[in-house]
Amino acid sequence: MPAFEMNLDGLVGPTHNYGGLSYGNVASQSNSQAISSPREAALQGLAKMKALMDMGFKQGVLAPQERPDVNALRSLGFTGSDAQIIERAAREAMPLLAACSSASSMWVANACTVSPSADTADGRVHFTAANLNCKFHRSIEHPTTTRVLGAMFNDDRHFAHHPALPAVGQFGDEGAANHTRFCKGYGEPGVEFFVYGRSAFDSRYPAPQRYPARQTLEASQAIARLHGLSEEGVVYAQQNPAVIDQGVFHNDVIAVGNGEVLFYHEDAFLDTEQVLAELASKLARRGGNFQAVCVPRDAVAVDDAVRSYLFNSQLLSRADGGMLLIVPEECRNNARVWNYLQQLTSDNGPIREVKVFDLKQSMQNGGGPACLRLRVALNAEELAAVNPGVILTPSLYGTLTSWVEKHYRDRLTEADLADPQLLTECRSALDELTQILKLGAVYPFQLAG
Repeated sequence: MPAFEMNLDGLVGPTHNYGGLSYGNVASQSNSQAISSPREAALQGLAKMKALMDMGFKQGVLAPQERPDVNALRSLGFTGSDAQIIERAAREAMPLLAACSSASSMWVANACTVSPSADTADGRVHFTAANLNCKFHRSIEHPTTTRVLGAMFNDDRHFAHHPALPAVGQFGDEGAANHTRFCKGYGEPGVEFFVYGRSAFDSRYPAPQRYPARQTLEASQAIARLHGLSEEGVVYAQQNPAVIDQGVFHNDVIAVGNGEVLFYHEDAFLDTEQVLAELASKLARRGGNFQAVCVPRDAVAVDDAVRSYLFNSQLLSRADGGMLLIVPEECRNNARVWNYLQQLTSDNGPIREVKVFDLKQSMQNGGGPACLRLRVALNAEELAAVNPGVILTPSLYGTLTSWVEKHYRDRLTEADLADPQLLTECRSALDELTQILKLGAVYPFQLAG
């Protein structure tokens, strides 16, 4: 049966703003309080989705969250009507209002971890929503994420959904940003690669000193168990603590994989040779030929990788067998990175082509092409069972573009978050969006009604 990789891109929400909420994310902190354009951000994301659709890739859309999250504010002691809660939070606790207004769900690489049916014990595609408990503004996402994914993949013959892991630091889980999969073909058994920053229960593992390690080994192991993965199909690797302290808050800021290829920085992992040998050995036993493409630190320093988001790129399989790398404009603007990419595509290696996209609105908040997409490998029968309303078509692209232009503000500052009208605008937009994407009731304001 033929199989495909579907890229589900996060639709940027109406409250996209630069709150500087993500400690350890250099771009997020350095652009704090800048003026954002939710409309431009959403249109830039849609343009990338359309481009991939036009290239023949399977492309879907993942809906944003309801923001500001007044229920979260209510749970923290704010009372009254929704408008009164927003006004009081703005007056007494603006950082909390900013956190509850974050549009960070746009980075759906953090939405969940996905294991294809070829890897799981019960032959279904498994989803586990990420608890994202390292940051408050993201820890409130997973209940809605679980409902949205359930509405998209709503046939339990093919899809299994797990709730987020316990919301404590020992099981900190950041989703697919620290997970990738290697395989000979998308429909064949593969090797799932879990990268963690620290161990919660074993002090022998080193840890970063400056910034937090968000993913734990124990969380990755729990997901592998929940998904019914065999030991022969899993490899765990520890992220280099030194690069976490340089702003590499997720593995997808320092490495990206697809098919049989891992594209990674020389300093990405601890015990690199052992990790590569285990990946090669396990993939070989599943019929694959593992290929590691290492970017030397002498060619691209970690700081250049972080600022350009060279590795926060999409690595896609072309029809001719070569691979395409989707990178942000910032890569072209960095001389060392761009020189490296020119050499990379001329070396007759697996990565044959580079395409550049303008994602400035997302990049300024710390998320590049890889952050904006969740990858789901599906066979033909599973693809047919996906909610068709979320699969991008030329018609849906046009509808969503018009929807953004109708509902989104052109500019947004922190002061604008205090406007209760923003919540009204967001709910009106999302109510219409659930009809466009045929999701049903997935938002708190819809479920309460």
